[in-house]
Amino acid sequence: MIDVLDLHRRLVAIRSVSHHEAEICNFVQSYMSDYGVETQRIGDNVAARAGKGPMLVLNSHLDTVPPTEAWTREPWNVTIQGGKVYGLGANDAKASVAAMIATFIRAKKNGANLGLLLACEEETGGKGTEFAWPILQEQGWDARGVVVGEPTGLNIATSQKGMLLLELHSHGDACHAANATAMGATNAITELARDLVAIHDVDLGPAHAHLGGTTLQPTVLTGGRVRNQTPHHAHAVVDLRTVPTSPHADLVTKLTAATRTELRIRSDRLHPFSCPEDAGVVLAAQAARPASELYGSPTMSDLVFFRGLPGIKVGPGKSERSHRPDEFVMETEVQEGEAFYGALVNGFCGALVE
Repeated sequence: MIDVLDLHRRLVAIRSVSHHEAEICNFVQSYMSDYGVETQRIGDNVAARAGKGPMLVLNSHLDTVPPTEAWTREPWNVTIQGGKVYGLGANDAKASVAAMIATFIRAKKNGANLGLLLACEEETGGKGTEFAWPILQEQGWDARGVVVGEPTGLNIATSQKGMLLLELHSHGDACHAANATAMGATNAITELARDLVAIHDVDLGPAHAHLGGTTLQPTVLTGGRVRNQTPHHAHAVVDLRTVPTSPHADLVTKLTAATRTELRIRSDRLHPFSCPEDAGVVLAAQAARPASELYGSPTMSDLVFFRGLPGIKVGPGKSERSHRPDEFVMETEVQEGEAFYGALVNGFCGALVE
């Protein structure tokens, strides 16, 4: 009999800040081995497979953000008060991890076709799901749906925003500020400022039903360093949170046309994700918990790396507790998460039996 609350507490007690997941990987492999489950290590990712043929894939992440000085508790000293489990990662996303491990072990005994991928470096990007998933596909994992475990209150995210990072670089004439006007010198800051104003007037495309529209915000700005000299270069980073109705290539084309400075793409990896609401994985999740709502998530997750597959993001806990001091999750939420994943797997995997 698996005690999901005990498993959850043991996971939270293990330090697993991004890029330091080896210890928690060792624990997960040992724990699952005790239940007769063979696991595979891909870097600091742990994968396991049950059954043969088309499968449902459960995915979550083992890493956490670092603790901040605002914590009033020891981050890895797990405490329970009033049904709340306190500890770094308790909510994001070790509640999902514990519930998925327990679900996988039970489903394997029942002959379900199921995959489990517990990833590293989700919080920072790196050799996590993005690295491990293509390897598993090459090994023959035939996924027909994916469930990404993140704290959503067991509401079902069928879509999530992407991220496109751009840089604007303007070039000017370095000269004494007192002489710049008379000399007709080009001020790189002024040129950049004009473009930063101009891009806010660009039509970023239609809104998405759940996610709304693409948003654009300048986030980093650098220019001159000398108070009496016009700069020869100025630079800005522009953060776009994108939606499926606005392809990244179209956004780059529109913004390039609206600017006079040099536009460079800094990151184009994280595209928006959308799953049809009549997909089997969505219907199975709704049947598992009819009270769950469908919504669009503004936050990123490893769901982005399963493009082309029907997929959802759903798990126990609340997103607003993530990355906060004195993080916690309710014990009842962990238990409800295990029951939810179990019902979802039972409903979906029955349709995959050939």
